[in-house]
Amino acid sequence: METHKPNPGWPTITLMPNTTSNPSSSDLAFINRQLKQQLKALTREASHNEVVLKRFHDRELTLLATETLPELLSCLIDGMKSSFDLPNIKLVLHDPDHELRHLLLHSGIEPESLPDIRFIDQIEHFSPKLARYKSPWLGPFTNQDHALLFPDGTLLKSIAILPMLRRSKLVGLIGLGSHDPNRFTRHHASDFLNRLATISAICLENTANREHLVVAGLTDALTGLHNRRYLESRLEEEVTRALRYQHALSCLFIDADHFKRINDTHGHGAGDSVLREIALRVKECLRASDIATRYGGEEFALLLPQTDAIEACNLAERIRQRIEDKPIAIHGGESVSMTVSIGVAPMRYEKNANTQDVSGKLLDEADKSLYVAKESGRNQVQLAEQ
Repeated sequence: METHKPNPGWPTITLMPNTTSNPSSSDLAFINRQLKQQLKALTREASHNEVVLKRFHDRELTLLATETLPELLSCLIDGMKSSFDLPNIKLVLHDPDHELRHLLLHSGIEPESLPDIRFIDQIEHFSPKLARYKSPWLGPFTNQDHALLFPDGTLLKSIAILPMLRRSKLVGLIGLGSHDPNRFTRHHASDFLNRLATISAICLENTANREHLVVAGLTDALTGLHNRRYLESRLEEEVTRALRYQHALSCLFIDADHFKRINDTHGHGAGDSVLREIALRVKECLRASDIATRYGGEEFALLLPQTDAIEACNLAERIRQRIEDKPIAIHGGESVSMTVSIGVAPMRYEKNANTQDVSGKLLDEADKSLYVAKESGRNQVQLAEQ
């Protein structure tokens, strides 16, 4: 990324002193050479600014075309590193309600796995100095002033700090770092950079809103887990990946035992409380890569990537014990003891089987195993027949 320098203005042309009223041919030749040199310099500058403008324009179009939050963040970091040949780009995002972090988790991405991005509850607490920026700052890197933004920036010589403003509020900061001390200086104009930061802030808001709509359509309102529609969309994707890379994949079906008694005895409000608590305890046992869904009613379905039958059974047993060990609080200060039955099925590799057939069989075997667990007395884990 290159910032464009302020227009130096048209140079002043000074004629050689001459005692005659008309300049000599040598004077005219000298002036002509000056004009050619100045015209060449202005042409180079115009060409340079045109290249810079095109880079910024292309980057802006790419940002505006992003549809998901992970795609946007990758575009802001990796895309800008590549487009503008910068070794160090950092992003600080104001995320007081952990909204952005939750959206990333819904996409299967751990926010902590993004080394160049920091999600901050309050930018003012992170750095009062950075929180005051309202326009781009360009200048030399100093460890004392900029180490918070560039913790690995010991080799940086110049930086640009771009505040991302939305409705006059600071929603984030983009840090650009260069090993060239002349890349970002206080003498460079910053209008291109300011525009880029503004567009980035708009794109961040738009992608977050779009992700919210997607999550709302694929999330169970009661438990906060994904819904059956989401499971169906992810199942084919996970099966395809497992078949391609020969990875294990397992499925768990979980059913709350005697759930109808809760509704009949304590009312549907108590039943809702029980389902929410079961969902919470299930989630506490899972990895970020695992996919938990409310399949319907009191039944839950889990997809466990890179998990074989033994590991899946061990996880199922942990879930079963976690739910059985502690009664669940309901309204009026009462509590109820709950157990669950769990069916486990590993994905089977069959020659020439298509993704749809494998996906259907995986769900079917987990469901049948659950039925066996319930018929065998409930409160147990049952592995599908090998």
